Amino acid sequence: MANVGLQFQASAGDADPQSRPLLLLGQLHHLHRVPWSHVRGKLQPRVTEELWQAALSTLNPNPTDSCPLYLNYATVAALPSRVSRHNSPSAAHFVTRLVRTCLPPGTHRCVVMVCERSDAFASACALARAFPLFTHRSGASRRPEKKTVTVEFFLVGQDNGPVEVSTLQCLASATEGIRLAARIVDTPCNEMNTDTFLEEIKKVGKDLGIAPTIIRDEELKTRGFGGIYGVGKAALHPPALAVLSHTPDGATQTIAWVGKGIVYDTGGLSIKGKTTMPGMKRDCGGAAAVLGAFRAAVKQGFKDNLHAVFCLAENAVGPNATRPDDIHLLYSGKTVEINNTDAEGRLVLADGVSYACKDLAADIILDVATLTGAQGIATGKYHAAVLTNSAEWEAACVKAGRKCGDLVHPLVYCPELHFSEFTSAVADMKNSVADRDNSPSSCAGLFIASHIGFDWPGVWVHLDIAAPVHAGERATGFGVALLLALFGRASEDPLLNLVSPLGCEADAQEGDVERDSKRRRLV
Repeated sequence: MANVGLQFQASAGDADPQSRPLLLLGQLHHLHRVPWSHVRGKLQPRVTEELWQAALSTLNPNPTDSCPLYLNYATVAALPSRVSRHNSPSAAHFVTRLVRTCLPPGTHRCVVMVCERSDAFASACALARAFPLFTHRSGASRRPEKKTVTVEFFLVGQDNGPVEVSTLQCLASATEGIRLAARIVDTPCNEMNTDTFLEEIKKVGKDLGIAPTIIRDEELKTRGFGGIYGVGKAALHPPALAVLSHTPDGATQTIAWVGKGIVYDTGGLSIKGKTTMPGMKRDCGGAAAVLGAFRAAVKQGFKDNLHAVFCLAENAVGPNATRPDDIHLLYSGKTVEINNTDAEGRLVLADGVSYACKDLAADIILDVATLTGAQGIATGKYHAAVLTNSAEWEAACVKAGRKCGDLVHPLVYCPELHFSEFTSAVADMKNSVADRDNSPSSCAGLFIASHIGFDWPGVWVHLDIAAPVHAGERATGFGVALLLALFGRASEDPLLNLVSPLGCEADAQEGDVERDSKRRRLV
C-alpha cells in the first residue's frame, strides 16, 4: 500500500477488469441506481448485465456485504443502508474497511464510489486512509514499481451532475493532507524526531511559499516558553515552536490551529510501562493533522489569516529531565508545579495557545492533541472529544465530524467545577489532576484554556484525538478532514463550503451579541 498513488478523475475510463481490477462501492439503494451503461465498459467482457444485476440482488449488508463479480478482479460492495445519529451518513469508517478488504490486488486499479454529492468529501477522505504511505518492510524496497488507484465518483440523488475539476482538486488536496499526517504519525522517532518534523514543516512552507518562524532550544527558555522547553530539554534533539502563517489580503479574522507535536512520549521521569509506551510515536498526531490540514486549506484558497502553530518536543528521560516537584514559568506568565511529567502535552499546548493569543492576536484558537488516554474511554475509538467555550462551535464540530467522517463528541465544559483539580500550594496550578475519576479529559483541556483565560472573549476549541489518531497499528490522518470541513466557510473552495456546518445559520444564532458575532463568525 505504501507506494500507491491516488488519482481522482471525473471518469476512470473503460478497461477489462483482468487488466485493471475494479471495486464498485456504495450503499445498496445507490448501487441500484447505477445504470448498466455506466459500468459496462469497466466490467465487460468478463461480467454481463445479468451477472451484475444478480450480484446486486444477492447483497444483504449487515452492516456491510460484498460479492465478487469476476474471480478476484472485480467486486461490488455495499455500505450500511442506514447509520445512527452519531455516525457519518457517508459511513466513512466502513468505506475504509471495505476498500482494504475488497479492492482486488493489482498495479493499476479502479474504485467507483457511488454516493450523494454531500458524502463525496467524507468518502474520498475515507478512501485515502486505506493507503498508508509509510513502510520499512524489506519487500517494499524490492518492488519499486509505482501502483495507482484511480477513483471515480458516480453521484446520485440531488445535485447528481458530473464531478467538477475544482471538486477533484479539493479531494486531491484533502487526501494528500491526510496521507501526509498519517505518514508522519506512522514514522518512528528514530527518524521522525523534532529536527525531521521541522523539515516536514519547511517542506510544506516551501510548497506554499511561506517561510516558517522557528524558536528552538535555549531561545525557548530565554523567551519564556517554559512548557515546551521543560518537556523537551532532556532529549538529544531540542524542542521547538514553529509557525506557518497564511495572511491573505482582505482577511477579516485571524485563526490559529495549534498542534501537539510530542514526537515520542516516554512519560519522562513519571515513566510509562512496557505495555503503555509502545505506540507513543503517535503523540505527534495533533501537529501532523495541523500540518496536513494547513497545506490543503491554503492550496484550496483560505480567505482569512491562518496560523499553524507546532509545539514540538520529545518527552525523554535524562539528567536534564524535568522532575516532579519542579515549577515552570509558562509563556502565559503563570507558574505550574509539575506533579506528573507524563502530563506533558498540556504544557506544550499551553505555550502554543498563549503565543496564538498574545503574539498572533487570534480571534479563534483551536488546539489538536493526542492528549489523554481517558479520551478513548469517554468518547471511544472513533469519536474525538471536543471541549470548547462556545456552544455554537461545539455543535459545529459535531456536525463537521458527521459531514467529513472525522467523528466528534462533546466533553463537559465546566471550569468552575473542574479546574480546582489543579490547585497547588506553591504555584498557580499543578499540571495533573488530584482526582483521576473526575472527568480527566475535560480537566486536561481546561488546563490549556486557563493559559488564555476562561474569560477570553474569543473562541477556543480543544480536540482530543488520542484514540482515533490510529486504527490498530496504522495512523489514520485523523483531524485533517475535520479542520477542513469545520473551517470550510473560510475557503474559496465550493466543496469545502458544502461540508462546512458554519455560515449563515451559525451567524444567526450568534447575532444577539455583536462582539461575539464578530469574533465567532466564520464566513
